[in-house]
Amino acid sequence: MATDAGNPIPRFPAGFLWGVSTSAHQIEGAADEREPSVWDEFTAGPGRVKDGSTAAVTCDHYHRYPEDVALLAGLGVDAYRFSVSWPRVSSPGGLDFYDRLVDELCAAGVRPVATLFHWDLPASLDWLERDTAARFADHVSVIAGRLGDRVAKWITLNEPAEHTLLGHALGVHAPGKRLLFDALPVAHHQLLAHGLAVRALRAAGAGDIGIANSHGPTWAASADPADTEAADFYDTLLNRLFAEPVLLGEYPEGLGDVMPADIAADLTVIAEPLDWYGINYYAPTLVGAPLGTETEFGGVPIPAELPFSVREIPDRPRTDFGWPVVPEGLTELLCGFRDRYGDRLPPILITENGCSYEGLDDQDRIAYLDAHLRALHAALTAGVDVRGYFVWSLMDNFEWAEGHARRFGLVHVDYETLERVPKASYRWFRDVLRAQR
Repeated sequence: MATDAGNPIPRFPAGFLWGVSTSAHQIEGAADEREPSVWDEFTAGPGRVKDGSTAAVTCDHYHRYPEDVALLAGLGVDAYRFSVSWPRVSSPGGLDFYDRLVDELCAAGVRPVATLFHWDLPASLDWLERDTAARFADHVSVIAGRLGDRVAKWITLNEPAEHTLLGHALGVHAPGKRLLFDALPVAHHQLLAHGLAVRALRAAGAGDIGIANSHGPTWAASADPADTEAADFYDTLLNRLFAEPVLLGEYPEGLGDVMPADIAADLTVIAEPLDWYGINYYAPTLVGAPLGTETEFGGVPIPAELPFSVREIPDRPRTDFGWPVVPEGLTELLCGFRDRYGDRLPPILITENGCSYEGLDDQDRIAYLDAHLRALHAALTAGVDVRGYFVWSLMDNFEWAEGHARRFGLVHVDYETLERVPKASYRWFRDVLRAQR
């Protein structure tokens, strides 16, 4: 059993939902069984993925899903968060795979939690175009009609902030566009797609709907007004821009003026009531005034013309990805959301939390998860209504522009043989779940 100075992890409330997460493009493989996605086109370009790999095979979950569901059952989770590939559903028979997967999960006693968009946009579409939001709603209606009798929870979008920033503003993710602030329509169209998807799900009789937004505290590099102003701008751009249209039905001051179309009408759609709000948490961000030159943070170039710079948080252990380990940032974030949004904030689910470390005896991952569960419990004790926690990820996978070089899984995957081997963290999390029950 996981301990901290000899103490077991505190008891979470009865009914608290425990799960693990994955996404379609990162684990499924079988690229010839789906239409091309923006990620297929992006990874075909030289030098875009650090190890030169693609997701054509990756973990081959498409063919090996019964083995992976058995791993979920052995782990003892309540729920499995997976994503439905839009390009796969666009191809003939594409939904048949998810029918089989959902049936397998239900037979194993694991609740299916379906994410409807996790970055793998069909190559024929573009989030700069408003029509893509309407096309997404049609896509969601098809999925709900087929899987709605068995899926326990629905997530409309995963991390629209990262998909906007990394894929369209900075160009380091698919579709590889470097538009800087001209990428803001991508944010608006994704948020509109979210609201339309909520309506489509409810029209199909589906319930228990949320979104998975990435959030973290923004820390100013110093008390200097230039640093605090830059930090406020960053917080608005990466946190408030994606939370407040959903929770409050409004954009932060000034941002609505630069969005396309009839913003007031769109915001009524974007703010469709949710059953819960999903948060993906990894770390805070330390932000200061611009340095006047391009910098790099976590392998991502920060252009000199942006009105902020991202700094390294000092004196913290780091994951193999170079991300700082700051578990108390999760408590700070959740309490901050409660204080900022009050009764407009529905119950929260932590839809992702995890870390990249090598090795089967992954004691660093165990320490990371242990500390973050304690930080989560501290938020519960402080009165934040949190209903569930999902580890990222069930298994090692294709980590976007990093390729297969980063390992986030509780289960090790050999990308040559496709053998799955549970890590020490898998056994630790299994024991935590048994103790909680």
